[in-house]
Amino acid sequence: MKRIRNLAAAGRASVTAFALAGTLAACDDSTSPSGDRLVLAFTGLEALAGGAHYEGWAIMAAGPVSTGKFDVGAGGALVTVGGATIAGGEFATNVDLDAASAIVITIEPAGDVDALPAISKVLGGPVANRSAALSISATQALATNFSAATGKFILATPTDGMNNNETSGAWFLEMVGGSPVAGLVLPTLPAGWRYEGWVLIGGQPVTTGTFTSASGADAGAPYSGTMAAPPFPGEDFIVNAPAGLTFPPNLSGGLAVISVEPNPDDSPAPFAIKPLTGAIPANAASFVTYTMTLNSASFPTGTATIR
Repeated sequence: MKRIRNLAAAGRASVTAFALAGTLAACDDSTSPSGDRLVLAFTGLEALAGGAHYEGWAIMAAGPVSTGKFDVGAGGALVTVGGATIAGGEFATNVDLDAASAIVITIEPAGDVDALPAISKVLGGPVANRSAALSISATQALATNFSAATGKFILATPTDGMNNNETSGAWFLEMVGGSPVAGLVLPTLPAGWRYEGWVLIGGQPVTTGTFTSASGADAGAPYSGTMAAPPFPGEDFIVNAPAGLTFPPNLSGGLAVISVEPNPDDSPAPFAIKPLTGAIPANAASFVTYTMTLNSASFPTGTATIR
């Protein structure tokens, strides 16, 4: 079986909405700004951790041009990488943004100083009539809205032996004719992203491991027992409980989640994009197949306006 860490079902602090704008890195500091201003507004975009930050990009014929680095502060305010509030969320530029074909938002690693977008592109959208609707499904971002994603999981602890603590492990599979088969149907993610499974235990999200394919084992198994695990994402919560928890737990009444995480990841908590969630019944039984549902309400969105 697989592994687990901590999943923030609550996730990182969710941002309901905020306005922001970025100055283009191509601006010449020796001249007065004479170009357009870019204003971005987001719903569901979250604060990043560990020095990671967002960066906006205008896609021009000659290549991408930075529209500025930013993060989300307390209460959803737009802030600089150093944490200073950006008044008004609006920046003058020396660039004619009407020449931009699209706007893209990336997740940049701590210490980023280059003039190229990171591979983790979270939002994007084409520019038309001096505006752009930004979404994860844009071809400039994840290029999917996960509408065809489905999920199933069971409770079991294969690495602990049969009939031991069977409601203390969660595996994203289903039993068909007595044999395990993949329980997840998920689109292939672009570079810079990977999936991660989670279970909410005592109100605390705990990871079941990261993966890119639903038909293979996920990465790591920090909480599993010593016996063999099935080749699917999942985890037994038998040993090495995170602070504040006691293993083995009874997962009944909890929640199973599949999130999409930037890679490299800025935080041990779940990212805002959680395409699948599945409630674990209060009277959950082992080896019973439980179904997950699409959770598109978790997806961040945004708009870009050229002024």
